[in-house]
Amino acid sequence: MPGNDDGRPNVNEAAVSTPGPVAPSPAASSSGQGWAGVLATRFAYFVGGLAIMFGLWWAATTVAGLDPKSSHWAGFGPVAALKALVKMWTDGVIQKALLASGYRMGIGLGIAIAIGVPVGILMGRSRRFRELSNSPFQLMRMVSPMSWEPIAVIVFAGWEPAIIFLIAIAAVWSVTFSTAAGLAKVDPAWFKVARNLGAKPWHVVTQIIVPAIAFDVLTGIRLAVGVAWIVLVPAEFLGVRSGLGYTIEDARETLEFDHLMAMILVIGAVGYAMDSALVALIRRTSWHKQ
Repeated sequence: MPGNDDGRPNVNEAAVSTPGPVAPSPAASSSGQGWAGVLATRFAYFVGGLAIMFGLWWAATTVAGLDPKSSHWAGFGPVAALKALVKMWTDGVIQKALLASGYRMGIGLGIAIAIGVPVGILMGRSRRFRELSNSPFQLMRMVSPMSWEPIAVIVFAGWEPAIIFLIAIAAVWSVTFSTAAGLAKVDPAWFKVARNLGAKPWHVVTQIIVPAIAFDVLTGIRLAVGVAWIVLVPAEFLGVRSGLGYTIEDARETLEFDHLMAMILVIGAVGYAMDSALVALIRRTSWHKQ
């Protein structure tokens, strides 16, 4: 082994020449399977998870239906629900319900975003406003959105604007606080540099604030969609004659349990699709490393 002038071995050369375990790089590990393999694995997990859910659902309703006293549970089973789903889609019941609920959801969520983003930016930029608004905003955020239903019925002329209000009041807080949290993480030096370069307030908003908080805003919108979608259905139980909630209530009143379960499947599937679309949008538009 090569040594130094005094006969001692060269530590650096010994360390280099000593064999040892080499950890595989993350890039090699993730890319070794290939995109086709990754997609196949994800699809397998997706299908497997649904298969387990439907299997447990079928087993529970089948066992419950063995007792003559609870034979009506057979209508809650997955086979009956899927048959009803096909029939309701063919008759246009599902499309009409989705159109009515989608309109209310879109308007309410749009109002929440239009209010939540500017207020969140103001909270993130102004410490005084943030301190003054924190306690009342937190108090109102903790109030169940459905608690506003009696007030909404009195204030608004009809159920349609009342439901839109309930959706907006449920969704606005997630957007507001996520926007404020995102802006609080922005380096203040960016704003100083922009001012030194002669940037106008509008340029600061469009060129610095919006790109920097896009990830947090979209994350807040994702949370808001989940909350608003949950509030939408019970809000449609009363007062309206269209939408997903009304269709479920009508199925309950007519004892069409297969239709009820079919609509629950539709609600879950549409909610899952919206959440997945927002996750994809977050990954495409965010400057954070995914």
